[in-house]
Amino acid sequence: MTDTVKIQLNVPREILEITKTLQNKPVVRPGKGFLAYLVGGCVRDSLIGREPKDWDITTNAKPEEIIPLFTKTVYENKFGTVTVVNEEVGDEKLKNVEITPFRTEAEYSDRRHPDEVKFSDKLEDDLSRRDFTINALAYDPEAGELIDLYGGIKDINDHTLRTVGKADERLTEDALRMLRAIRFASELRFTCNNELLESISRNNTLIKEISAERVRDELVKIIDSPEPMAGLILSHKTGLLRHILPELEASIGVEQKGEHIYDVWEHTLRALQHAADKGYPLHVKLAALLHDIGKPKTRRKGLKGKEYTFYGHEVVGERIVINIMARLKFPNKLADLVVNMVRNHMFFADPDKITLSAVRRVIANVGPENIWDLMNLRICDRIGMGRPKEEPYRLRKYESMIEEALRAPTSVGMLKIDGKRVMKVTHETPGPKIGYILNALLEEALENPDINNETFLMKRAGELVKLSGNELKDLAERGKNKKEEVEQGELKKIRAKYRVK
Repeated sequence: MTDTVKIQLNVPREILEITKTLQNKPVVRPGKGFLAYLVGGCVRDSLIGREPKDWDITTNAKPEEIIPLFTKTVYENKFGTVTVVNEEVGDEKLKNVEITPFRTEAEYSDRRHPDEVKFSDKLEDDLSRRDFTINALAYDPEAGELIDLYGGIKDINDHTLRTVGKADERLTEDALRMLRAIRFASELRFTCNNELLESISRNNTLIKEISAERVRDELVKIIDSPEPMAGLILSHKTGLLRHILPELEASIGVEQKGEHIYDVWEHTLRALQHAADKGYPLHVKLAALLHDIGKPKTRRKGLKGKEYTFYGHEVVGERIVINIMARLKFPNKLADLVVNMVRNHMFFADPDKITLSAVRRVIANVGPENIWDLMNLRICDRIGMGRPKEEPYRLRKYESMIEEALRAPTSVGMLKIDGKRVMKVTHETPGPKIGYILNALLEEALENPDINNETFLMKRAGELVKLSGNELKDLAERGKNKKEEVEQGELKKIRAKYRVK
């Protein structure tokens, strides 16, 4: 076999044990074992310097020969893949390692899976069916040899994505490879060669034959990549995007004017790219991508005729995003969160007029656990407008008000007991005395937050009810005064933190 390079890759001990088990198994002659190679993405990532997400092995052993060699295996497919289960391994990516026999494949009638798989004794047969040259690399850890039949090492060095063999053949076999090409380009910061780009453009309609779940998964990986903006631009230029997110393509060329220097399309991509640069979670990235999806349908000429309005675009956008999430079969929990963020992204107001109660309503709409993600979405929106990255006063003011609204309330509402529980334990009827008891408990909890638990407070309420009305009133007044003192101190610290008044 030619095109062999001597090299030492860093391979985990657990993986080496699996390849050695295959290689040391006698077959025909004593001491002669199976061939076993690491293959595909794990080899590519090791060469690039990325930590592999999983480890795949290919071998000339057949499934019935692989299974007896390992304590626990799973074999439930028609492609020959045997999964070795490493139950004692703590690292998730080493728990289930897939071993696949060398194989050749027949036609792909469904544009996704081969109609027939035949096992082979030659590594060359197996590598010839791979999608891209950078994924058609095999490594023998025992010999320290890298097998490169299609120039994958050169393409890695050149940061180029190229198919194994003719691009049209590879992409029409499995149409998802078109989107995978763009995903790899976005993840690895590679460029697709001209033959690949032209083939995607010719065959882009085939993506409609791929299941929504598969398309969604690749789209998510593009959005989650370091360069989602470049990936989506490439998806548009090759014609793929119009079959996946036509609603997003509708934003191209939709001018905004006013405070916006970009059209809706570029503004959206820049907002998404900022979310990627900041490492925000997927739901924030999706919301950044879709937050202005309702603008093309709501654009109207402004009163002066030189500007546009987009009144209600968040409401229209909400309905559009609901349809997108359903069509691409996103999990309900994630879909609901993204829809909610799109619906509520227009929460800003004049910081001199906004009230704390209005801020609390926004928090109630998206949930306290999501409010800072909504603020991050707003920052992405701002950066997408071409604004400076320094946070303006109005944004800092809103952040300050959110923190004020979120902090542990210095009121009886912070107590792990309420008036009904007090009446139950004290056998008192509704009246001022219940309020006095609660405020007295508050005074003690402000001094010592550790006592703020239901067991202690119910016991203490039973003791306080025995005090006279005046004694309880005095304790309650001290509680109110302490509350105001603590509250003013907390607000002062919060506002100093955000440099606002």
